[in-house]
Formats: sequence, C-alpha cells, structure tokens
Amino acid sequence: MTTEPSAGSAESSPAPHLDRRAFETFGMREVDDGSIDAAIAGAGDALVCVFFWGVDCFNCEMAKKAMLANPEPVRALDLHWLHANVYAHPGLGRRFGLHGIPVFMFFQNGKKLGRATGWHGHGQFAAAVANARLKASGKPLAG
Repeated sequence: MTTEPSAGSAESSPAPHLDRRAFETFGMREVDDGSIDAAIAGAGDALVCVFFWGVDCFNCEMAKKAMLANPEPVRALDLHWLHANVYAHPGLGRRFGLHGIPVFMFFQNGKKLGRATGWHGHGQFAAAVANARLKASGKPLAG
C-alpha cells in the first residue's frame, strides 16, 4: 500500500497561481459578500476602487503586473482600494453584474459611480477614475 497521491489527484495538483504583490503595494483590503458594504461605507468621502478578480485569471494577473510595472501613476490617483475574489465569492459577481474579470468598480459615500472592465492601460483606467470623480461631483462625464 502506498501513501503517495496518485497522478492527477487533487493532492498532487499544483497550487493555483496568485500574486498578492499588487494587493500589498496599493494597500488593497480584501472584502467578501459580508464585508464589502461596510468597507465601502468606512472609506467615507474617499473614492473607493474595488478590484474584482479571480485566482488563475490570466487577465487579472496581467492587470496586476501592469500596475506594478509603473505604480506611481496608480498611487497618484489617490484611491481607497478594496479587492474581492469573485471565484471564491460568486455572489459578488451576481450582485454587481460581472460578466468577466478583472473589473474595477468605483464608489463614493456608498454610491456606485462607474466601472472599468479589463485593464486597457493606465490612460483608460485614469479616465474611468476621472469620470467617477466627475459623476460624484455632479458634473457631466468626460468624453
């Protein structure tokens, strides 16, 4: 009798890939179904960005790598960051109407202000942040 796992068993499969450096670099607090509302409310007047992602999501990992490659412009946006693994918490995906990830959703004072779907470069992300701030101030959105 052997105690080694057989090939292809769950015990022998590699651990899923998860690079946490972006979460740490930008001070992203992890949230789930039960904590997201309080975390958004707890940010007060700050513009909150919730990064919805999933383990082993190629596009999520590419977004994190791009953000880490040039972190200063991301920091300069002065966001209060949260992150949620929608594979572990699928109720969040349903609640926020996510049909793919990554998604970056913006809130202020509990109000949803917009989203950026996917990572299409810092310029497009910064424009989404600017539009969220305009919406929060009651001004028309930029084109």
